[in-house]
Amino acid sequence: MAGTSAKTVHDIFQNMEYGPSSTSTATAQSWLEKHSRILGFFIDGKFSSTADRQTQDVTDSKAAVVCSTVCAKDEDVASAASSAAGGFKTWSELSCYQRAKVLLKLASVLQRHSQCVSDLCELSQSSVSPAVLIRLAQYYASWAQLRDTLMPEWIPQGVVAVVVSDDCSIYFLLLKVLPALAMGNAVIVVPGKTTALPALLLAQLFMEAGIPAGVLNVVTGSEASLGAKVAQNPQVNYLTYSGRQQTGEALAKAVAGWGVPMSFSLSLSSVCPFIIFDSADLDSAVDGVIELAFKKKRDFQWVLCVQESVLDIVVARLKLRMNGMKCVPLATEADRNLIDAAVQEAQQQGATLIQSCPPGTGALYPPTVLCGLAPSCESVMSPPPGPVLPLISFRSSAEGVTLGNHSPHGQAASIWTEDLTLALESAKSLCVGSVWVNCHSVMDPALPLCGRRESGNCTDGGREGLYQFLRLSHSPSLPHSSPSPINYADFGSAASKFMIPEGFDPSSVPRFYSQFVGGQLRKADSGCSKSVLAPGGAVLAQCPDGGRKDVRNAVEAAIKVQPGWMKKSPVARSQSLYSLADGLDKRRRDLALSIQTQTGISLEEAEKEVQLSISGLSDWAARCDKEQGGTPLLLQSGYPLSSPEALGVVGVILPNSKPLLSLVSLLGAAIAMGNAVVMVPSEKYPLPALEFIQVLQASDIPGGLVSIITGGRDQLTQALANHSVIQSIWYWGSKEGCQFLQYSCVSPLKRLWLHCEEEEEEEREAGQNWTSSNPSLQEELWRKAVVWKSIWIPTA
Repeated sequence: MAGTSAKTVHDIFQNMEYGPSSTSTATAQSWLEKHSRILGFFIDGKFSSTADRQTQDVTDSKAAVVCSTVCAKDEDVASAASSAAGGFKTWSELSCYQRAKVLLKLASVLQRHSQCVSDLCELSQSSVSPAVLIRLAQYYASWAQLRDTLMPEWIPQGVVAVVVSDDCSIYFLLLKVLPALAMGNAVIVVPGKTTALPALLLAQLFMEAGIPAGVLNVVTGSEASLGAKVAQNPQVNYLTYSGRQQTGEALAKAVAGWGVPMSFSLSLSSVCPFIIFDSADLDSAVDGVIELAFKKKRDFQWVLCVQESVLDIVVARLKLRMNGMKCVPLATEADRNLIDAAVQEAQQQGATLIQSCPPGTGALYPPTVLCGLAPSCESVMSPPPGPVLPLISFRSSAEGVTLGNHSPHGQAASIWTEDLTLALESAKSLCVGSVWVNCHSVMDPALPLCGRRESGNCTDGGREGLYQFLRLSHSPSLPHSSPSPINYADFGSAASKFMIPEGFDPSSVPRFYSQFVGGQLRKADSGCSKSVLAPGGAVLAQCPDGGRKDVRNAVEAAIKVQPGWMKKSPVARSQSLYSLADGLDKRRRDLALSIQTQTGISLEEAEKEVQLSISGLSDWAARCDKEQGGTPLLLQSGYPLSSPEALGVVGVILPNSKPLLSLVSLLGAAIAMGNAVVMVPSEKYPLPALEFIQVLQASDIPGGLVSIITGGRDQLTQALANHSVIQSIWYWGSKEGCQFLQYSCVSPLKRLWLHCEEEEEEEREAGQNWTSSNPSLQEELWRKAVVWKSIWIPTA
């Protein structure tokens, strides 16, 4: 045709130019233009903005401004919370089928707008494949359908605040949002800078999928301060956070005391081991290192651990593969200073460098490996940002696992070996939530992601990740109120102590009790004691007034015996619990009398409590070898494993209600799953727990696995909270105690299970739960006593 400018096939093949795409970045750009490149909040199903609000710029990978987002104020937060409360009422009243239908439609909407979603994520430096988001929507649509069938006793938390840090990916954001919605909650999202644009677009797509107005709200601003304002609103029932540890700590301390349960996934700050054994396919392992460690944006920080027998080969192949690699753009200019300082310090400590090219200036840095570092080097404990990979060596496979557990974090590990036995043994021994064998970064919503130690205190993904957004229908929630004025540094130190005076006549006190630490009866390290009073005020006995040193001694004993107890077969643990129940049965009369004397209830009620305690221990003995993981079904080709593991050492502050039954229920759940426990009996009613010590002594429970320390509740709570080895605290006590634990247990990070028990009426209500035969109570106890580990083994 005359005058045509169309190129022939020959011309196209001659220059090999990209042709025009019908779905180019114009789709994302047109969406931004539609909003005048200033995006407001998404509240009550529509975009809203106010002219007097401050804005913050969103930049692309070249530091060019893409658009601006509006910073929310207090009235915007109140509007979002009110909208979410109304949306929750509508959403929770829908049937499971109706909620599932919305999420399924979301998957098709995402498919239709996949290019726009992908482009917008790319523009905001939060790239993710739309196929991954579609898989998330489809997976949680099925759980929305099955909630009432498989979890009939569980109800949604209510309004959930989801907060993520600036550099968190959209995948980890939706790994919080979608399960919360699937379980019937309403959600307020506080995104970071890189997820703000995708979050606002997805909120609009949710409306297109048919979600009721108010169920999903997005407010933008500074993630830490704004997230705290959202969580402090009385209409918000739960807070979950994903991102960096520093932001999470600030958020936890700002929200402590407002009566909002919190969970944290701190994967972005996690240091993960990449372990290469001498039995590995070294070429594949080096390929994995190259594609994992030198990306511009990584979900985790990595440390390369190589067995000495193949160290020289691995280093040579790294040099070969890295030769000529381009410099990697850094996230910010400030990262360059951090990298230069870390590299200089490492060289001063004897490290040698492998670099693809000499480093230039500015926000670009070449892929770099720091060889010859010691495990204690700062670059190993806290690797610098950017394309810098520390390398340490080990001699034996056992030493390799020890180095893998050297970090205070426990998010994930990648191990490389063709020896399947070594792979499984190493995976089981590593204290991390996810282990990838001969691969890395395998993500699927069916596979639980469970942070250990400083990497998080909750589980995301899989069925296990749903329970953070649910609670038992008969379980009381924390009371909403303003924080109490607490001096956190002195909490628990003002507890009164009673020293036995000189010339004191022991015959005036019926009995002196000892506490149970490390398998032995001991007095308090301080030499102090407390009077145990009858309901009428008469002195029944004296018991030790334990403190920080007693907790330290108990934990030292626990960490010696707990690994061996955890490695025992479930059948062996079951037999030990059966023997404990049998010993309790033999002393039922003495324990019933102690309950009657201490609490003032009738002997018949006390005997009933003892009988329930015996039955409860027998139930936990029976469950020891019944609770197990499985093999989730994934889209990828491979063999996934998911299994529950023991937490480690658990601190338990017992309630006043049902002093023996509550002790036995919590003790049984903890040690049945392989944990050790440090228990603090009710300060008001300690005698039943002290009498129970004789049952423990007569059983075959290893000495040190269970310690019982009496004393002031606040001072022992403070000692448990500040001990870095204790992984979880189960607390029944005052509102101030709950506030202190929420403030303190974010560094070092602990899993918290908090119950406010202050009034006599509340104690009686809590006591009804212990006597309930509802199986969901035992299920909740079991889920609080375990963490989850996922193992992924690829297949052809």
